[in-house]
Amino acid sequence: MKKLQFPTAHTVLLLIAALVAGLTWLIPAGQFDRLSYNKDQQKFVRSHAGQDSIFPADQATLDRLGVKVPLEKFTNGDIWKPVAIPGTYQKLESKPQGFMAFLQSPLRGIMEAIDVILFVLIIGGFIGVVYHTGAFDAGVAWLARTLKGRESLLIVIITCLIAAGGTTFGLAEETIAFYPILVPVFLAAGYDAMVALAAIYIGSSLGTMASTVNPFSVIIASDTAGTNWVNGIEGRAFMLGAGLLLCLWYIIRYAEKVKKDPSKSLIYDQKAQIEALFLHTKTDKPPAFTNTIRLTLLVFISCFVVMIYGVSRLEWWFLEMTTVFFAGSLLIALIARIREKAFVEAFVKGANDLLSVALIIGIARGVTVLMEDGRISDTLLYYSSNTVQGMGKGLFINVMMLLYAGLSFFVPSSSGMAVLTMPIMAPLADVVGIGREMVVSAYAYGQGLFAFINPTSLILASLAMVQVGFDKWMRFITPLLLLLLLLSMAVLTVGVL
Repeated sequence: MKKLQFPTAHTVLLLIAALVAGLTWLIPAGQFDRLSYNKDQQKFVRSHAGQDSIFPADQATLDRLGVKVPLEKFTNGDIWKPVAIPGTYQKLESKPQGFMAFLQSPLRGIMEAIDVILFVLIIGGFIGVVYHTGAFDAGVAWLARTLKGRESLLIVIITCLIAAGGTTFGLAEETIAFYPILVPVFLAAGYDAMVALAAIYIGSSLGTMASTVNPFSVIIASDTAGTNWVNGIEGRAFMLGAGLLLCLWYIIRYAEKVKKDPSKSLIYDQKAQIEALFLHTKTDKPPAFTNTIRLTLLVFISCFVVMIYGVSRLEWWFLEMTTVFFAGSLLIALIARIREKAFVEAFVKGANDLLSVALIIGIARGVTVLMEDGRISDTLLYYSSNTVQGMGKGLFINVMMLLYAGLSFFVPSSSGMAVLTMPIMAPLADVVGIGREMVVSAYAYGQGLFAFINPTSLILASLAMVQVGFDKWMRFITPLLLLLLLLSMAVLTVGVL
């Protein structure tokens, strides 16, 4: 009998979309009212059952509605998404998503995620142009010689840098750009692609999970919870340090085992396929490190530096980030004197290599579209908030973390989760007798933990970048995930006691 294979990421997401469509027939539709700030009119807008009402933008309006957030958080732009209003949940007419909605969901998801998809495709074209110059081959060969005998430093440096980006400015989707350039380096160091995936994805996920000053996570969550974001930062900083040490130990332990005996790799059966995809050098002789190669690599690295600076300091988003890499492609073509036809062919081929990843992002967004149209996310939040009432401190905060892990399947956006849930969940801390900052930490840890395996988040797109199946990732990550879960529960329990 032919051996059964785990389905591709695309099929997994379509199955999840079908499941979500089915849930819209079973879970009652419902919604909390939303409050948003209209900057042009300087008024609050309350959305109720599709109808908008205008209110004065003052603290009295917030107090009357039970939204325990300082007025300036709205007026200065810290909170830019509609906030759920506590105590306003009501059941709505059911909107089950049928077969046609299921078929349209990946297409609508592609339309809604077009900014991310375009970013991925332009990144692919950019990488294709750099590959064409031979700069990658020369750079990988140089790094392999430089790190000879100290390869584990590569894991430490990459994981720590990406975790730093995650905890400070929410480095997440941007890491898609790193796989094509870092996987060859890890392969040249004697590791497998799983090690490269782990260093990048675990670094990003742990950083965003243990956010310290991440504006898209703990800062907006603290604002909407009615607490200062510096409250609880010590616990999250400890979680970041302890979690990082745990993750580094786990990754290096696996990496050294693979380096010593490649057959121990979880993806050993894909070794030739992955090396053929990422290692383009066809001879043992390393390419010459010419001035043109050096300048090409300088522009290449500069594009990432400019992207990170723009996101963290200039409030850039996908249009600006995409523009950087498109401009970088043109500049490298001029430096390397690539002919027009060769440039177009290299760019298109590179974009084509990431088309599968772009489709995964669109299909994943389509799952979110089904949940929004089916109006089931708020219902799940309502019943979740009722579940934790009346619990003791330790049990309350740990169940809260697990609830956030489950809710993040339906609301994978960290900022979206914050503004939807914090006005509802944070006041429950007052009843239990703990600080609201602990609910913010539970939200961060719960959502962050599930992000390691959440199919509606970035993991499937990341796996597609390195040609690794979801089943093999689960075999790799499950022991570490359990250890991180125990660590999170211990930190939260100590925090409330």
